[in-house]
Amino acid sequence: LIQQGSSGVLLRGRPRPLQDSFLSPDPCNSLPGGQSPCTRRASSGGSTLQAKARLPGRRPQRSLSSFCAPELCAQPGAPLARRSASPGPCAVPGREGWKMAAPMELYCWAPGWGLPSVDPDCLTVLTYARFTGAPLKVHKIANPWRSPSGTLPALRTKDEGILSDTQQIITHLRKQKFNADYDLSARQGADTLAFVSLLQKKLLPVLIHTFWVDARNYVEHTRKWYTEAIPFPLNFFLPGRMHKQQLERLHMICGENCLENEEVLEKELYREACECLTLLSQRLGRQKFFFGDSPASLDAFVFSHLAPLLKAKLPNSKLQQHLKALPNLCNYCMAILSLYFPWDEGDPPPVVPKAATSDEAEEDPYRRRNQILSVLVGLAAMIGYAFLSGIISVQRQAPSQSRPRAIALDEEEEEEEE
Repeated sequence: LIQQGSSGVLLRGRPRPLQDSFLSPDPCNSLPGGQSPCTRRASSGGSTLQAKARLPGRRPQRSLSSFCAPELCAQPGAPLARRSASPGPCAVPGREGWKMAAPMELYCWAPGWGLPSVDPDCLTVLTYARFTGAPLKVHKIANPWRSPSGTLPALRTKDEGILSDTQQIITHLRKQKFNADYDLSARQGADTLAFVSLLQKKLLPVLIHTFWVDARNYVEHTRKWYTEAIPFPLNFFLPGRMHKQQLERLHMICGENCLENEEVLEKELYREACECLTLLSQRLGRQKFFFGDSPASLDAFVFSHLAPLLKAKLPNSKLQQHLKALPNLCNYCMAILSLYFPWDEGDPPPVVPKAATSDEAEEDPYRRRNQILSVLVGLAAMIGYAFLSGIISVQRQAPSQSRPRAIALDEEEEEEEE
């Protein structure tokens, strides 16, 4: 029986260092009984074990982790999350069927308020991808029309095309063997479904009301940020369009007539949100994450709903004060930010102007054309608005050629009389 360990190769019960085994003759010749080359079998308890001796001059195989690109498999400085039992996208040279998976492209809203993205749905996908180490090429943009689906978030995949729903994106990542819930028990999986449903029914409506319905918060904070972030001339109408979409979303959750009495709705939403936050605080307790020391998909959903409420500077911060009164939830959000988004917090560093590289030109080859079209569309929109509002008016006057002709006829009559 031949065994290989970290110290060397054990052959016939005598330890021999790896370095000597490369220089020694073929160990297959030293095996008694004329057995098959480089193979010796030993039966133990009815099972057959087969060990292969190392051929002379053969280099030891490298570990799987040595071929993994660190920027694709995990973020530096972040603790390892739950992984699936099957290997990830990292390739091992010389093995058939192993190929380096091309990184998927994720389009999401730009960072703001000290967060990697201001949108809860985009923040959910980003956080889940960081937890699992999924190889994503992230495009943080402030123009949803640059997304392949026209909405954010959007994931461009090779097999399933464009995915825009948050749950569909997470499901696709799980199919690609990036599963943060791999080692959860059945009970923990049921708790995940229950708490995610609780967030969507109790906490999501109050977030929509706080950022998009509350007049003071919307005018002084939400609309102001989107107007400054979205490029001209889209910033004139996209914030209003997004406002209508969020109102429709609130109607779908709370009912069509929910905004008829806004004061009653606000009190009801605030009460349910406070109960939800208190329940989350009790469930988390003193744990690092909801299911122990490793993050799961529930942590991505909870963080994406709590972080905007915690980090945004809202003029009307009634619910925000209740969240800050729960220290374990606040520490929980700040810990995830510092561990998994250490370079995405706060304002981005100043960009040094430089010449456009070939990679940038390949990524957006029609950038100059898009800029010119944006300027032309903006000018046309302003001129059209000026005409419709009456700022500019055009008045037509009838041609006054009859009077000179009459004068000319009078002069001819006077000449004939003379």
